[in-house]
Amino acid sequence: MLIDNIRLFLTITEKGSLVAAAREVGLSATTVSERLAALEAHYGVVLFNRTTRKLSLTDEGRTLLSGAKVVLGEIEDLETRIRHGADTLSGPIRISAPIDVGRSIVSDVISAFTSEHPAISIELLLSDGYVDIVGQGFDLALRFGAVTDSTLRTRSLGQYRRIVCASPAYLAAHGAPQAPTDLTQHNCLVMRFGTTLDNVWRFGTEKKPLTVTVRGNKTVNDGSLVRQWALEGHGIILKSELDVADHLKNGQLVALLEEYSCPPNPLQMMFPPGRAQPRRVRVLANAISEAMAARKTQSEIRGEAGGD
Repeated sequence: MLIDNIRLFLTITEKGSLVAAAREVGLSATTVSERLAALEAHYGVVLFNRTTRKLSLTDEGRTLLSGAKVVLGEIEDLETRIRHGADTLSGPIRISAPIDVGRSIVSDVISAFTSEHPAISIELLLSDGYVDIVGQGFDLALRFGAVTDSTLRTRSLGQYRRIVCASPAYLAAHGAPQAPTDLTQHNCLVMRFGTTLDNVWRFGTEKKPLTVTVRGNKTVNDGSLVRQWALEGHGIILKSELDVADHLKNGQLVALLEEYSCPPNPLQMMFPPGRAQPRRVRVLANAISEAMAARKTQSEIRGEAGGD
């Protein structure tokens, strides 16, 4: 019963409320509340801070969440090996990824992975904003930039430039900026990463940095949509080379201000703290790493060919 209550605790954490968790597992909200109370009584701690609007994990709840995912993952792996053989993978995996990278590279990996391992189920959340990996119950997440939470485990997926670019139609109508400061005279399409507005664009080197505050008539928290707006000629964007490489290659977008480019941005794979990961998560993480390495190699080959 303890293991079942821990599984229910994970569901409550992922769904964000007792009612949603009850709906997910087919129990009444009263039963879910009683089983959560029993789990808290077992450990002698409060696992959630409760308000009228939402639940949030206490420190003890976060500790249980981290450890429970590892323990339950190992139990599921053990059951799979016993029932179906050592080479079979099964169970759920929850992933968070940036929208553009998630729709392209990660979704392709997931399609191949689930075809090879049909007993695996994957939930993919696409978001360009901050996600609480532990609090939202993710097994792994991909994010650009430095990781500020030192408790998370990370794996580097490479360094990628952010490229200022626009469509030929926009440049024909408005001209091309010759220096970063010229961007203040252009319609720049701005991304919002969670609560952070990405309207301060950085150029130059660490020793000689240059920042320009841009603005435009469209702001969105969807990287795929801001790219589409640029393709339609609505303005200038700043995007990872991963997201625009194909459009630059076929001429749909034109790279701008490349001589002022700032150092590349890291792409990280992040995991919740804990001693071990379920085998299914490790295998999927390796598949994503291999796909990213292959994409980077292809990009470098295209760049060398373009320079000849």
